[in-house]
Amino acid sequence: MRWAGTDAHRSGCELDSLHFRAMDRTERFYKIQQLIHRHKVVSARRIRDELEVSPATFKRDLEYLRSRLNIPIVWDREQNGYRFDPQAQLQELPGLWFSAEEIYALLTMKQLLENLQPGLLGPHVEPLLKRLIAAIGSQEHPADEVARRIRILHMAHRAVPLKHFQAAAQALLERRRLAITYYSRARDEETQRVISPQRLVHYRDNWYLDAWCHLREDVRSFAVDAIRAAQILDQPAREVAERDLDEVLGSGYGIFSGRATQTARLRFTPRRARWVAAEQWHPNQKVEFERDGSYLLEVPYSDDRELVMDILKHGPDVEVLDPPVLRERVRALLSETLSHYGNAGRLGDKPTQDAAANGVGAPG
Repeated sequence: MRWAGTDAHRSGCELDSLHFRAMDRTERFYKIQQLIHRHKVVSARRIRDELEVSPATFKRDLEYLRSRLNIPIVWDREQNGYRFDPQAQLQELPGLWFSAEEIYALLTMKQLLENLQPGLLGPHVEPLLKRLIAAIGSQEHPADEVARRIRILHMAHRAVPLKHFQAAAQALLERRRLAITYYSRARDEETQRVISPQRLVHYRDNWYLDAWCHLREDVRSFAVDAIRAAQILDQPAREVAERDLDEVLGSGYGIFSGRATQTARLRFTPRRARWVAAEQWHPNQKVEFERDGSYLLEVPYSDDRELVMDILKHGPDVEVLDPPVLRERVRALLSETLSHYGNAGRLGDKPTQDAAANGVGAPG
């Protein structure tokens, strides 16, 4: 899904995040270096006030920067503050001093750039890629070693024809309409569309083009890899406010959400709740634990395609409570699936029960 988390959950996370940031030593190291870079000479009190730490904590941080990271910070008696030793070579902090979120962002950006076909962004890619590599790596931890030791695995990536991506990106940035031949996998048919591109979205390892569809007279999200032909038109694109895009594409579950019209109520088993309770499915989700440890999750949706896929992947550990139409759709799909396996696949058979009891398919 494109959006995630409840307001209450986000508020709690934000408080936890603020607490974590206040206590994070890595960020303090960078702050000390930035303060001295900016002001040349900084008093001990000002550094402690900026970091909101005790004198003892500041002393330990300073010692670690000097002895372990070789940052040449010295005390200037005349100016009554700390500065860098002009006689020593200033060392930058290692590239691995990033949070998990920053490492993920940097490595994801690097992989996205490396996977772009030649010519997509021309000469702009290479300098940016070099800067990313420099940010990720250091003398102690070269970028290639970081990439080898820290991996971001992408699943279900679909190849995007270069010329169609280029046309979509160009029309998007030049604010022009785009005539496309679009293949609908759900209906197994092609349609001719004229669209006004609004934004490109990289979602679940694939590219989508949010646009105003002049055929449907509404906002739609198009899989770029399903565009069979594309031609940029001279007509200016119709503008859609960001708020309106989010209202349509962000109000319901999934990339093809549309305006939310129904709410799915799902009950997860206590065992599966250990994972699902830590996940964020939608900004307007509602959650509740039952006495036996089961986890109730409510999410708004309009188009159920992606929601059904995410329900099915949890197998016997989830039950659709409402609405009845969604419950019946999932039941029918499960029955159809079981029909491929004959008697051995009937609900309640011992192999199915044993698999569920042993946590087959659950991450370690």
